[in-house]
Amino acid sequence: MKALVFHGPGKKAWEEKSRPTVKLATDAIVKVTSTTICGTDLHILKGDVPEVTDGRILGHEAVGVIDEVGSAVTSFKKGDHVIVSCITSCGRCVACKKGMYSQCEDGGWVLGHLIDGTQAEYVRVPHADNSLHRVPAGANEDELVMLSDILPTGFEVGVRNGAVKPGDTVAIVGAGPIGLASLLTAQFYAPAQLIMVDVDENRLAVARTLGATNMVNSGAGNAAEQILALTKGRGVDVAIEAVGIPATFDICQDIVCAGGHLANVGVHGKGVMLKLEKLWAKNVTITTGLVDTSTTPMLLKNVIAGRLAPRKLITHEFAMDDFMKAYETFANAAKEKTLKVVLRA
Repeated sequence: MKALVFHGPGKKAWEEKSRPTVKLATDAIVKVTSTTICGTDLHILKGDVPEVTDGRILGHEAVGVIDEVGSAVTSFKKGDHVIVSCITSCGRCVACKKGMYSQCEDGGWVLGHLIDGTQAEYVRVPHADNSLHRVPAGANEDELVMLSDILPTGFEVGVRNGAVKPGDTVAIVGAGPIGLASLLTAQFYAPAQLIMVDVDENRLAVARTLGATNMVNSGAGNAAEQILALTKGRGVDVAIEAVGIPATFDICQDIVCAGGHLANVGVHGKGVMLKLEKLWAKNVTITTGLVDTSTTPMLLKNVIAGRLAPRKLITHEFAMDDFMKAYETFANAAKEKTLKVVLRA
């Protein structure tokens, strides 16, 4: 089969690989029909995730059709149309019993990280019963790819960890796909003000169409000052960091109000400086996290009901054989006006 393979920082190839087989009784083999590229994949290619080794097939988001199941899989069968979750979970360990699937003792984020991922014609999904979601008849497959990762990540790690409440002022720093997923799902809780921060005017314009009330271009280096002016010096109740670099984390530290929440969603490849000398007396809550995907069924219901429209995040479409071009387009987001790309078999 063909797959997108990592060969060290800055090196990738669309090449021939062995088709996966069932290794454990709880496995499923899924024929990938739609997949996408995540910002985390770009972090891997930059060398920010050293656990990813030469030869690894990248990707952790997909929709597909089950080709084979292990003998212990009871909830799915060959031919079922499924969403592949970015998180693999056994459902039985201590972490899973707490709903903390990302910390599963025999799973978590493994696809495209510790085992071969979804940017391929076929993928092996461990613990299939707890790591796949059935696609409802007639559903839009492109939308459902967004449920593999970005929608639950934006919601769980950004909005829910940030404890967004009705009437809150929320700033989302980073208007990429994860930041926009946070923007879409924050509206479940009716915040009064949704401030979107980015250096890309195109992404800010998209954010406006998706419900942002204020746009701040951080290119001038004074984003915190602009946000404090918008909030009459008070700051924001919730600051969601959705980029993963020190500068954007600093903005969040500078704008969160007393008693507020700073929810870090971005993947950080470098350390940040915690401004504890300013924050220690402000009763600020700082959260980090890897998505658990425990809310995927709820989000799926909202997508099917038309309450969420993740299709609006897709800007480019490719055939699977155009993976290298898709990566180039995704990596040059500002030039190409890229949000999410979808690749179809």
